[in-house]
This record gives sequence, C-alpha cells and structure tokens, in this order.
Amino acid sequence: MTRQIYPDVHECQALIIDSNPTSRSILADMLRQMGVVNIMQTSRVLDGRKALEGREYDIVLCDYHFDNSPISGQDLLDELRRAQLLPYSTVFIMITGEASYAMVAEAAEAALDSYLLKPHTAATLEERLMQARHRKRILSSIFEAITKSDFLTAANLCSARFTSRGEYWLYAARIGAELYIRMGQHDMARTLYSAVQSTKALPWAKLGIARIECDQGQLPQAKRTLESLLSEHPTYADAHDVMGRVQLEQGDLAGALETYRNALQLTPHSITRLQKQGMLAYYSGLADEAIDTLERCVRAGITSKMFDFQTLLLLCLLHFDKRDTKGFNRAYDNLAQAAERAPESPRLQRFALVSKVFKAQNERQMGECVSHVKTLANDLRGESFDFEAASNFLGVLARLRKTEIQLEGDDHWVTSIAHRFCGSKAATELLCRASLGHEPYTELIRAGQIHIANVAEQAMTHSVTGSPAVAVKTLMVKGSETLNAKLLDLAGLVLAKHAAKITDAQTLHQMISDLKNKYCVQGMQVGLGHAGRRAAGGLNLRA
Repeated sequence: MTRQIYPDVHECQALIIDSNPTSRSILADMLRQMGVVNIMQTSRVLDGRKALEGREYDIVLCDYHFDNSPISGQDLLDELRRAQLLPYSTVFIMITGEASYAMVAEAAEAALDSYLLKPHTAATLEERLMQARHRKRILSSIFEAITKSDFLTAANLCSARFTSRGEYWLYAARIGAELYIRMGQHDMARTLYSAVQSTKALPWAKLGIARIECDQGQLPQAKRTLESLLSEHPTYADAHDVMGRVQLEQGDLAGALETYRNALQLTPHSITRLQKQGMLAYYSGLADEAIDTLERCVRAGITSKMFDFQTLLLLCLLHFDKRDTKGFNRAYDNLAQAAERAPESPRLQRFALVSKVFKAQNERQMGECVSHVKTLANDLRGESFDFEAASNFLGVLARLRKTEIQLEGDDHWVTSIAHRFCGSKAATELLCRASLGHEPYTELIRAGQIHIANVAEQAMTHSVTGSPAVAVKTLMVKGSETLNAKLLDLAGLVLAKHAAKITDAQTLHQMISDLKNKYCVQGMQVGLGHAGRRAAGGLNLRA
C-alpha cells in the first residue's frame, strides 16, 4: 500500500514542522510505516521556512499552532505561496486542533493540499497523502506544461477540464484563470472566474475579477468589487493587497498605507507586507513608522528569499536623515554584503552605489560622493533603470541639495526622469514625494507630466482628424526619445485600431513592441511588487 503514495517512496523527502517533540516523533513513525525514510524535523516555523527555501520536499507536515511563537503554520504557508517557493510536486498538509480548525478549513483553498484534525491515525494521514498525490497526478499534464513555460497549453487544458467538469475542475479553473491573466487574455480569465463565482461564490473568484478590472485600468470598478469582497470576507489578506494596489494606482497613498496596515494586522509577521507598509510609510513622509516597520522586516526575514533589499536602502536613507550613524552603518553593511554576493544583479549594485553616496557624505568625502552620483546619472536611460531606481535617485538628489554639495546638471536629470516615468498622476505624485517635496524638483516633475500629456493630446488630434499614421509615428518618436511607457502604449493602441489604413503597420508594431519590452516592462514599482515577484492576489504558479 505504501507504493501507492510514491512509486519511489524510499527516495521521498519529507519535512515535519512541529514544536512538540512527541508529535514530531509520532508523525515521523507514521511516515516510516508508509516507507518514507528521508525525514527532516524542525521545531520552529523560521527553521522550517529556511529548510523549504533551501531545497524541495515531496511531503510537508506542518502544525498550525507553535508554542511561544506568534507565527502560525498558516502564516508560513501564506508566505511560501506568495513568494512562489512551493513547487507543484510538494504535498503540504496542515495539522490542526479543534480550536483552529475553522481558520485552517477556510484557508485550505488558498494553497493547502489537505489538513488533518487532531487526534488522527496513521491511516487518516495516509489517506490524505494519497488524495493529494492523486490530484497532482490527475493534473500532471497541466503542471508539466507550466514547468515548460507552455502557458497557453496549460491554460487550455484547465479550460477544457473546467468545461467538461472533469475531476478537480474547480482547482483547474483557478489555475487556468491565473494563466490567462498572465498572458493578457483577460476575457478568458474573466469567463472562468465569473462562472466559478456564479456557482460557488468563492472569494478567490471575486478577487480574480477585481484583478482583471485593475489590469484593464477599470480602477473604480475594481475598487467596488474589492469593497464588496472585503465586506463579506474582512480577513482575506490577499484582497487587502489588491485593494492597496488599486489605491496606489489611483494616487491614494494614504488609503493604500492604511490598507496595508490592515493587511499586516491580519498577518503581523509577513515579510512582504512589512516591506509594503514600511515603503508606503517612507513615501508618506512618516519616518518613524517607516523605520520601525522596515527594521521589523529586517529582523524577521533578512535571510529569507522573500526579503527585498530595497528595505535596506530605504533604511540607509532614513537613518541618514535622522543622523543615526549606527543605524546607517548597520543597513549599509548588510546591503554591501548582499551586493557582494550578487555582482550580476544591476538592481543590487545600484542599491549599493546609492548607499555609497551617503557613506561618502558621512565621511566628508565630497569628491567621491559627487562621483557616485554622476555614475548613477549615467544610467538614466538604461534598460534596468525603472521607476524604483528613479525614485531612489530623486531621493539622493533632494538630500544632497540640502547640503553644500553643488551638482551640475541635476535639473536635466530630474526632467529626464519626469519625461520617462510621468505617465499618470499617481506616478507623478510618488516621484514628487520621492524628491522630499523639494520645490524646484517637484516643479520640474509636474512640468514633465504636463509635457507628456501635451504630446499625447497633440498626437491623438492627428488620429481624430484622419491621420492615424502621423499619430502613431509621432507617439513612437516621442516615446523613443523619452522612453515613456504611456506614449508607447498609445502608439500601440492607435496602430491596432487603424492598422488597415497604415501601410507599414507591421514594421511599426514590431518597433513599438521592441521599445516597450526593452524599456517599459516593469511599470510603476517602488518595491511594492517588484519584477519577478507574484502579483498581489495571484496564485502560486511556479515554473
């Protein structure tokens, strides 16, 4: 019977996370009776997280409650899911007592393969493992396609299983909808989410609809959907994440900060949500709250793969502002070590260079300080220079403007940033806040937004008056000059609408796509969901 769990059960790797040594021993004996011999045990959630970040396991048995720890097994699962650190092959089973049963049962649909209610028998555990393995076998073709990055095939397999109401059709619908969102096929995703919503009224389906509305720029509608969802499920933390994203896109920084505060109350030890709240507090000018939250984040997860090193850079800036040399040096040293370990990462190297500007300033090495700033400025039109990098650079310039250091060309640098990244009022507002409200810079940033809006309006006039080719070429030329995503997006939209009237439409389409893929793929990000991380509210689709 043991062979039914895993064909190669003796090679199976298992991890038990439980603070009670007796419970760990019993669970290990149960697994051995099933033929599992490679079993690792840990008594703390943080040790379990490190183990799961370091290698893959076939089976994870995790207790819900941990003595003398505010972090639950559900908190661990949520963080692993959000950071995409659980491969499809892993069976994750939560073990819970009667007191926490309702919470575990409610959360089971998020990422859990199964759960066990104490006390349980070896036969019950084996049955749960077999059920979870069976589901993974039934859906293996979908998982294999995702692993090969063949997302269209995987999504179509999910859609077919959903349509035929095949085994595990509901789970397949969720995976398929997520894949369609990632491929930009929002209508297909909406069809799946809406069908599930109408039959099951599951919260993740409604959240998926809100995410589609947000992706399509329907922000007021997305906000209404989320408000309805949160009124029904106020403890649904992922819904708070998406609401924060919507509020940020609308330019409601105060609302987004309050939303992430609420999300963090639900999951007080979430590394990613600590980072989000701390970063929003930083941009809101709430230095004390930002320092407290970001320092908590460092203590909770600096060794975790979920940790974003923008946290350390912001701490460098905040401690510099407070003239806290000890705090600055602590953040600086941690950032320098991270950059040294990843010489191939432009982002980390840029972080380290920004911190060196203020290290030199603290040590009164003014020439070195200016040299570092000029090196940063040389990358303003670089492919990896994103909204986050622009915000950090503005923070550098604004702080140095308060000193006796004179920077030639800083107005030109600020204008260049404004032309590249001012595509919306929300982006403009964040850039102004990043420049600490320094009036000469905020005037340049707002002037940059007006310039981009005027270019777009003038180009669209050509389209309305019957010259769409002129509109497309004007937008594309100005877009390539400024690297502004809004102008390039508009060029693509006009081209798609009037392609039949434009002789070189295919060539123009390719040129626009190349520019967007090269310079505009990361969007308005300030550490609130950086490239490569899971979108707020999205399902773990690890390839």
